[in-house]
Amino acid sequence: MTPAARIQAAIEVLDLVIEAARSNGAPADRLISEWFRARRWAGSGDRRAVRELAYRAIRACGEIPATGRAAMLRVADTDPQLAALFDGSRHAPAPIDAAEPMAEAGVAPAWLMQRLADSGVEHPEALLDRAPLDIRVNTLKSGSLDLPEGGEKTVAAHGWRYPPETKIEQSPAYLEGMIEVQDAGSQLTCEVVAARPGETVIDLCAGAGGKTLALAAAMENAGRLVACDADRARLQRLPPRAERAGATGIETLLLDANREMQALEPFVGAADAVLVDAPCSGTGTWRRNPEARWRLTDKQLERYVAIQSRLLDIAATLVKPGGRLVFVTCSLLDAEGADQAEGFLTRHPDWRAELPVLPAGTPRGAGLRLSPSRDGTDGFFVARFVRL
Repeated sequence: MTPAARIQAAIEVLDLVIEAARSNGAPADRLISEWFRARRWAGSGDRRAVRELAYRAIRACGEIPATGRAAMLRVADTDPQLAALFDGSRHAPAPIDAAEPMAEAGVAPAWLMQRLADSGVEHPEALLDRAPLDIRVNTLKSGSLDLPEGGEKTVAAHGWRYPPETKIEQSPAYLEGMIEVQDAGSQLTCEVVAARPGETVIDLCAGAGGKTLALAAAMENAGRLVACDADRARLQRLPPRAERAGATGIETLLLDANREMQALEPFVGAADAVLVDAPCSGTGTWRRNPEARWRLTDKQLERYVAIQSRLLDIAATLVKPGGRLVFVTCSLLDAEGADQAEGFLTRHPDWRAELPVLPAGTPRGAGLRLSPSRDGTDGFFVARFVRL
């Protein structure tokens, strides 16, 4: 593909991403992969270049663009060399008309920018930086560890950081289950749980089990670890991951959304610790999913907040006296963080908050906030509550 043809390809991909954002369709990475699957003649260099152009445009536009061309014109407006490739030649985009619409620059839609400002988020532009690749060393695997070259230690106890383009999943250490891909901030939130061998620990919103595996390592495969989720497809991805990691004895429990207590009844008052990594807006993960900020609406945010409150109330019933409940969201919005923690304490006077002690993060209400700009991690809120 010529450089100009790559721009036109990125415009076509962006049209798909924009439509999916409006209709809550497939994520950008999947759409890009599917687009190239139908064009197997494109080489690896073409794929990489088109992907980078598409994501560059996604990151450049605050409000959702009208079209892929409008999004790419936003990039071309500050890149004369790219603008010159809009020359109308074969497979190239048509020449730029000075009067044609261009997407608005910015970090996020206006209503979200106001929410971020109200939540005291500084340097929101850092939310769109390209994320590094973080890994967690799996302490369940014994023997010598041959880490891939090019990494540096993070503040997480078992964390290392690599450049984003590192082919970590092709390394022997990954293939042998000695390392797991996990953001340093995510690793730190697991450390707040302080899971110990012999305990009963419940991961209430386990998903595919990234945090569950970190808890299993902390528990040294001793105790009872229950991974729960209402999404069968995601939960089914955990057993093969656990086998590869050498994490034995993890129980999976499929929940019926809005009827969770039917399955959780045997665990009422039995858990030493419950982790609630609740569904949320994902504002802290825009570095990895920048088009997600175009998908979120105020009503969706309200639904997430209601789900989080309900899950916290369910989790509270599972913890034994003296036990702990850790609430985590990958969000920087107070509605899903400090306000949510305050609401829990108001509803449950028989609980108290313990401010997590971590080598990163800033106090926010009853918990800590981790942010890309200050901590170099994805954005998280984490709070720890103890039952009296």
